Amino acid sequence: MKCRTCRGPAVIDLPRHNANFCAEHFFELCRRQVTKAIDEHAMFGTDDRILVAVSGGKDSLAVWDMLVELGYRADGYYIALGIGDYSEESREITERFAAERGLALRIESLRDDHGFDVPTAAKVTGRVPCSACGLSKRHLFDRAAREGGYDVVVTGHNLDDEAAVLFGNALRWDVEYLARQTPVLEAGDGFPRKAKPLVRLSERETAAWCILRGIDYVIEECPMAAGNRHLQYKELLNALEEKSPGSKAAFYSGFLDRMSPLLADDRRRDVLHRCVHCDSPTGGESEVCAFCRLVERTRGQEAVPVEMLVKKKSRSRTSRRGD
Repeated sequence: MKCRTCRGPAVIDLPRHNANFCAEHFFELCRRQVTKAIDEHAMFGTDDRILVAVSGGKDSLAVWDMLVELGYRADGYYIALGIGDYSEESREITERFAAERGLALRIESLRDDHGFDVPTAAKVTGRVPCSACGLSKRHLFDRAAREGGYDVVVTGHNLDDEAAVLFGNALRWDVEYLARQTPVLEAGDGFPRKAKPLVRLSERETAAWCILRGIDYVIEECPMAAGNRHLQYKELLNALEEKSPGSKAAFYSGFLDRMSPLLADDRRRDVLHRCVHCDSPTGGESEVCAFCRLVERTRGQEAVPVEMLVKKKSRSRTSRRGD
């Protein structure tokens, strides 16, 4: 197996590009794809201050590494979600990554700073853990960017993530979410700009970047994500990709080129006001934002071990299979 560029020994084959690459030219490909995404969607410039939402996974660490290598001013922000050993490992990995490279990293803990964690919130609200997790991360990312004077929040969403979300939104024809599924969400009404520089790279490619660069990352999926529809959509699209390489890229890029412009008028935000507790922008009739309401509901609740909810979900799936 030879590199398409230099004809030297290749370390990775990429069927969707119909090519193999050595490490050097694979890195070049990744940098080129990220640069193209940044420029094509006007995500940010070299003078902008960037806050990277890091989780300890391959995607967020890869995008942080790439942005720093490309010369951008990028700091990291990690939220400890309280998901047992999974959160402990991800925090250790993230701290080590930043320390080894001399990068600035801010850490915030749901339990220590706000009195709850994701497993406890899931039990108290009766909703899936991903709901409390997503709500908390969005709120805290936005707040950290505002308080820190950052121009943009960067997340590690890759091509596989975006294709899976698009697939789910298209299945339900959820126009509101389809309209907002763009690589960049502009700042406005107190919200910072958000950008996804990895939308042209697949999950396999970001994993290869980390392996070849010697970046340690959390390999296991979050234990609370088992049964998540997003993962099921990924599996379906992976099966299609195996039979027809390039399908995911064609699906997502076709949406951005042909359908997303038609939905521009649906991207208008609701009328917002300020939360009386934290001053964050919020919609609806309540004077209190969803995050502060979650803090109120979980205040004083004893921490719920993640194992309890994982076992409960496992029993529920077993029961459904037996019906």
